[in-house]
Amino acid sequence: MSQEFIEIRGARENNLKNVSLRIPKRKITIFTGVSGSGKSSIVFDTIANEAQRQLYENFSTFVRNFLPRYSQPDADAIENLNMAVVVDQKRLGGGSHSTMGTITDIYSVLRLLFSRIGQPFAGYSNAFSFNDPQGMCPECGGLGRKIGVDLNKFLDTSKSLNEGAILYSEYAVSSWSWNNVIQSGLFDADKKLSDYTSDEMELLQHSKPHKFQLMMGNKAFNLTFEGIVDRFSNKYITRDVKSYSERTQKSVEPFMTYGPCTLCKGARLSQAALSCKINGRNIAELSAMEVDELIAVIREIKDPVAAPMVNMLVERLQHLIDIGLEYLSLNRETDSLSGGESQRVKIVKHLTSSLTDVVYIFDEPSVGLHPRDVHRMNELLQKLRDKGNTVIVVEHDPAVIQVADYVVDVGPAAGSGGGQIVYEGSYEGLLQAETITGRYMQRSLPVKDHFRSAKGHLSIQKANLNNLQNVSVNIPTGILTAVTGVAGSGKSSLINQVFLEQYPEAIVIDQSAVGVNIRSNPATYTGVMDDVRKAFAAANNVSASLFSFNSKGACENCQGLGVIYTDLAYLEGVKTPCEVCCGKRFKDEVLAYKFNDRSISDVLDMTVDQALDFFETKEIVRRLQAMSDVGIGYLKLGQPLSTLSGGECQRIKLASELHKKGSVYVMDEPTTGLHMSDVSHLLAIMNRLVDAKNTVIVIEHNLDIIKNADWIIDMGPEGGTKGGQVIFEGTPAQILETEHSLTGDYLRYEVGLVPAN
Repeated sequence: MSQEFIEIRGARENNLKNVSLRIPKRKITIFTGVSGSGKSSIVFDTIANEAQRQLYENFSTFVRNFLPRYSQPDADAIENLNMAVVVDQKRLGGGSHSTMGTITDIYSVLRLLFSRIGQPFAGYSNAFSFNDPQGMCPECGGLGRKIGVDLNKFLDTSKSLNEGAILYSEYAVSSWSWNNVIQSGLFDADKKLSDYTSDEMELLQHSKPHKFQLMMGNKAFNLTFEGIVDRFSNKYITRDVKSYSERTQKSVEPFMTYGPCTLCKGARLSQAALSCKINGRNIAELSAMEVDELIAVIREIKDPVAAPMVNMLVERLQHLIDIGLEYLSLNRETDSLSGGESQRVKIVKHLTSSLTDVVYIFDEPSVGLHPRDVHRMNELLQKLRDKGNTVIVVEHDPAVIQVADYVVDVGPAAGSGGGQIVYEGSYEGLLQAETITGRYMQRSLPVKDHFRSAKGHLSIQKANLNNLQNVSVNIPTGILTAVTGVAGSGKSSLINQVFLEQYPEAIVIDQSAVGVNIRSNPATYTGVMDDVRKAFAAANNVSASLFSFNSKGACENCQGLGVIYTDLAYLEGVKTPCEVCCGKRFKDEVLAYKFNDRSISDVLDMTVDQALDFFETKEIVRRLQAMSDVGIGYLKLGQPLSTLSGGECQRIKLASELHKKGSVYVMDEPTTGLHMSDVSHLLAIMNRLVDAKNTVIVIEHNLDIIKNADWIIDMGPEGGTKGGQVIFEGTPAQILETEHSLTGDYLRYEVGLVPAN
């Protein structure tokens, strides 16, 4: 059969410059190029967007009203598309009731197995579900833990209500909720809580809804007072605090206490479900096992009735092992998974699908993988292709790129300097191509040959969190330390949890999301905008708030958005430039004010590098220089963060932290989203921080970063219960001579000392 292609003509999304492209079907096509070159604009904003849009158009308008809305990409034509499945790096949410077992449907099969052959019989499949009233523990509602209100942090009994005795911010003095308590007439607002009778304290904390009237002017309003502890519990505990935003969670969690459920002991299930066993184990015990241990237990089940379910469980569990997640357990909550782990869990769901001729789109599937495990990912991509699917991957890792049937290199540079196809063809052809990717594919940084000496150390003693096995380690100060090891070995537990809990003053640059609403841009996120507004205000002798499109200076027609959104009910909404400000976001009177002959809109239209040449104010230059130093000098100051790639978001976060004064920096896989050519740039930034007498700790899999650290702490030897130990401490030169370190094995291979295992 002749080769078929997905065809794109005249694509112009974001920075794309009339891109035309043919992508072979039923092959692995990998998109490469520097961060911000336009890879995501082609793959996600054009191909995936149009595939989803056309699929949803097949549904009725009523059904489409409940589905995500996709606008038509800016392209002349996109032809021969198939249904697309997008597997991105977004972390799996789901709250406390979502686990790795439920999200992959493996737990559903396990429930069915127990309902068929478990003894004594406890009921049908839903009797083993902690999300179903028939199966959940009645004491904790299926959470496995009891959550309460910490009264010592919620109330200061040495104060009266008027003095701010309720410490939770929602009841701050003069707030609406505080006023509700006072106006209820139930309490003496000047009496210290320590002088309250037990009945008064019970009423304050647990009063049933009490209706009263509040006079405001000539009007009477009907209000209700409810006990402050019960109200807090109903709002944040009964409804599951994890269903709220991260900001809300952080604000309320200090007032909560956590402990295992006294009835189910953390198992989440009813006593009937827990009494039902197969070969001496209940379903909660199986769910708590690591996958590589669980698969052996499942294989021991020989009951002929169970054969179809056992075969399905073994197949799905094997997929988890093949993808490098053998150290996880089915009861692991999904919101505790990293971005890379979340992406690999999503892949498992698709590996069992019998659909063919699907377009699978992956966003850097190697994220979070040790070099030892990358070949596993490659095998899975090839399996999907061999089932008759088209696989499209955005990737920076040379070990993944080499399995491509077809490579599309986007560039030549980033931002306005990119948006073009600079190479199309085979992997072998890429190695000979005169592009940035082609030149760096076979280039590797040498192992560092001189190392800084530690100025002191930060000590961790007998850490046992998660899988850590009584770990004691000294982290050197004043140098660059790389914490390495396979996924699940305990790196994040050691640094992101134990270390940061002991040393909370450290500046953390992790993989948590950058706020990407339409009003956020590089200038506002990094704080440059505050100083720019002050500069404009001083030059024109007016208020600084005039130069904010979120405040007084905003165009009244579009409220500072620069565009008008027209809601067409159940049809797709329309976005058009504001006809009053023409997309500039500000009032005309604000645009009349100038700083060095430029308006505030002109400044927001500048790139970071252009703004560096324009401004002389020390604080502005310092922040702009930080952005330029991390390689995003091509971004416009006013460009919405929602249009940035993953690598750009990571670097803008790094830039926003670099200007801070702190002695300890913790970086969690900062090479995520970075092109090979940017790694040496990142190393230069790290070295600059260390040379300025800071301590830099980096959790990393990238071998170029590891080779150029002053000190390595290698965790392992494997993941999960087989990890959690420090198996090496020393310099990169010393780890090359160390046995029993997977990181050392791959470093030796990288420098040509031994073949890879």
